[in-house]
Amino acid sequence: MGKHILVPVDGSKHALHALEEAAEMAKAFDEKVILLNVQYDLDTFNTRRFFSREQVEEYRKELSEEALASAIEELREYGVEFDVKVRVGSPKKEILSEAREQDVRCIAMGSRGMGAVRGTILGSVSHGVIYESSCPVMIIPEGK
Repeated sequence: MGKHILVPVDGSKHALHALEEAAEMAKAFDEKVILLNVQYDLDTFNTRRFFSREQVEEYRKELSEEALASAIEELREYGVEFDVKVRVGSPKKEILSEAREQDVRCIAMGSRGMGAVRGTILGSVSHGVIYESSCPVMIIPEGK
């Protein structure tokens, strides 16, 4: 297994709390954090009726940048090495795919996320990730 910790982030306080725990662990064990933001695929037939592909891409990019901004700042303050990844699709599937592709040591997730309107639904996704992951998954409850 690699020396990486995967942290899915959606901008929620739950995800940022999980990131703090992961950053402390990464610093202690000299590991890299992989920040992952998953955006739903908004490029559907109905969406294309009203918006161009470029508008959809721009909106998705804005959501992703919003979700990642605090997380990037947090990791810079901790002084740990990190990569930023953005994927489009089902959050559970994309988290598991990224974990496999990067051969991560573990996944650290918040117990709940922002909800479907804002991006990744970590709360409902966490159960699927726990059951299907081939690496350890840490669900960090807020305030713990």
